[in-house]
Amino acid sequence: MDNQLNLSTLSKTWIFDLDGTLVKHNGYKLDGMDTLLEGVKEYLENIPREDKVIILTSRTEEYREATITFLRRHCIRYDEILFHMPMGERIVVNDRKPSGLDMAVAMNIDRNLFQLPEIVRVF
Repeated sequence: MDNQLNLSTLSKTWIFDLDGTLVKHNGYKLDGMDTLLEGVKEYLENIPREDKVIILTSRTEEYREATITFLRRHCIRYDEILFHMPMGERIVVNDRKPSGLDMAVAMNIDRNLFQLPEIVRVF
């Protein structure tokens, strides 16, 4: 993966999966608690405040309170969290601005290995 994510200066909506992306996959079941992946907190702290952060998870409602408590305890920034999402692919569809700017970006990372490029706003 390229080590820079070149983005416009417009405000963004960031959509993150929870298990295997921000926290250890199924750690809440296997270990009895979540484990934040290395680098997650620092990366989220570098997302500009005017941007929105949405977390998606397949976790059921019974895990809502414990999950939110964990995220708050670790000061993990998010604006919305959606539970009980399907386990299949997450598909983002958006338009392209007349200037040619693609309004959707997608990245896949290896499970339990949080490695995203540095955020650079260039245009």
